Amino acid sequence: MKVVFLAPSYPPEMQQYTRGLAEVGAEVYGVGDTPRASLPASLKPHLADYLQVPRILDDDDVVARVTEWLRGRSVDRVLANWEVMVLTAARLRERFGIPGMSVDTVRGFRDKQLMKERVRLAGLRTPHSERVRTASETRAAAARIGYPLIVKPISGAGSADTYKVQSAAELERALSAMQHVEVASCEEYISGEEFTFDTVCIGGKPAFMNVAQYLPPPLVARSEEWISPIIITVRDLLQPKLVAGVALGKQVLGALGMGDGFTHMEWFRKPDGEVVFGEIGCRPGGAHLVDQMNYTCDIDLFREWARAVCWGKFEAPTTRKYNAAIIFKRARGQGRITRIEGLRAFMRAYGDHVVEERLLRPGTPRRNWKHTLISDGHILLRHPDWQKTYEMAQAAATEVTLYAE
Repeated sequence: MKVVFLAPSYPPEMQQYTRGLAEVGAEVYGVGDTPRASLPASLKPHLADYLQVPRILDDDDVVARVTEWLRGRSVDRVLANWEVMVLTAARLRERFGIPGMSVDTVRGFRDKQLMKERVRLAGLRTPHSERVRTASETRAAAARIGYPLIVKPISGAGSADTYKVQSAAELERALSAMQHVEVASCEEYISGEEFTFDTVCIGGKPAFMNVAQYLPPPLVARSEEWISPIIITVRDLLQPKLVAGVALGKQVLGALGMGDGFTHMEWFRKPDGEVVFGEIGCRPGGAHLVDQMNYTCDIDLFREWARAVCWGKFEAPTTRKYNAAIIFKRARGQGRITRIEGLRAFMRAYGDHVVEERLLRPGTPRRNWKHTLISDGHILLRHPDWQKTYEMAQAAATEVTLYAE
């Protein structure tokens, strides 16, 4: 099994997927813009060959260079798990006649408006939305949809350049901030709890499923620097609160023609119990969500994803043992981290349940919280009981504080 894997070293978690591919018997041909000499030493043993390209995000150039590089060689799969590379992988599959999702199918997972149209055609509830390219189109769409609404890039990832707009004046401020965005989606704002639906699929059917809850919802977390965002994977997927969301997720996979691999979907549960589709990507969730899922079941999804996409098998147990919570911390102040308060007391109280503590240490420059969810580090913990997990996560969010100067 010969596999071309796009961007094997960056983002850093892609190194784990490269390892997974090698461990299930694939010969991995990596393509990236990291110089060969700068590849991590831990990654190199998992690569059979590597092509350095000038710019990994230059889609046309990458397709041309990979085509020339592989001339005279055959490969069995072309894969990507980074959101911005999934269409490039699909183009290469079509170029070489390799099995996998087509460009048209993958576009349904990348283009948020096309995505919603296809999900809506399947009879599923989605936010009312319109594609907009200019300020005037956005104003007209806002008048039809009504406030509050969300304006975000058509092909964005996460919550970047995403704005909740509650009035015409706020819309103008959002339009000013989004002048660099060429095509956007203007859509109905859905109020309620926000969850994920994550899968590893084989032939469009989930071989593994996960639900996680955002506390608070991402748009709230991105609006206030003092908030420590929390994500908790849920041990019990059969509870009545989640059943409709899981069913919705499975229907969305069918509506969009999912094939093999990871998916990461977001959905809402309104106060009246209605579930509403948010959006979905044919790639894994970021911000250590795959690590959380691994800790939830004590498995290695980096390897099981590779087994699924290469061999059509998923061999790890799927018994859910824990709720796993990750808490992202944001330092107070600017500059370098100077001290951490409350961590020792927190570890004395809850350390038996902490599986990772990776807060930035004094002397380290703090990160820009608006540019990365992981902010200034995280604490990851787990417990079989949801309420206990929630209480520990809240303690980490409120009782541990990083300071910067």
